Amino acid sequence: MTRAWAVDASCLGNPGPMEYRGVDLDTGKTIFHFGPIKGTNNIGEFLAIVHAMALMEQRGIKGYTIYSDSVNAQLWVKKQKCKTTLKASEDTRQALELVERAEKWLKTHSFRPEILKWNTKEWGEIPADFGRK
Repeated sequence: MTRAWAVDASCLGNPGPMEYRGVDLDTGKTIFHFGPIKGTNNIGEFLAIVHAMALMEQRGIKGYTIYSDSVNAQLWVKKQKCKTTLKASEDTRQALELVERAEKWLKTHSFRPEILKWNTKEWGEIPADFGRK
């Protein structure tokens, strides 16, 4: 048993319609999916990790690993700060509100599952990939 989730985001344009999801590596089933909303791929990658963390905590899931292919997003989670350059507008309001909410969650919750880099070179595309490259 793998006991891990993989997360990934997709964005058509930058910024553009962005969505993200999490997949259980044992079953291949989608655990959560959000979007699309206007944002960036890096924001989606960050939100996907935090969404997975919050869902695991909420469901009492312990001992699971989260895999992400985004070094930036993993760093942002570690620092509890999304370093996006996305400009605030009515179109991007929802994405920026979600970023703020995710940052607050990271600062107010101590739940920290292991977050590892997905090794695309060795293992192929992350199972949560949207296949739009």
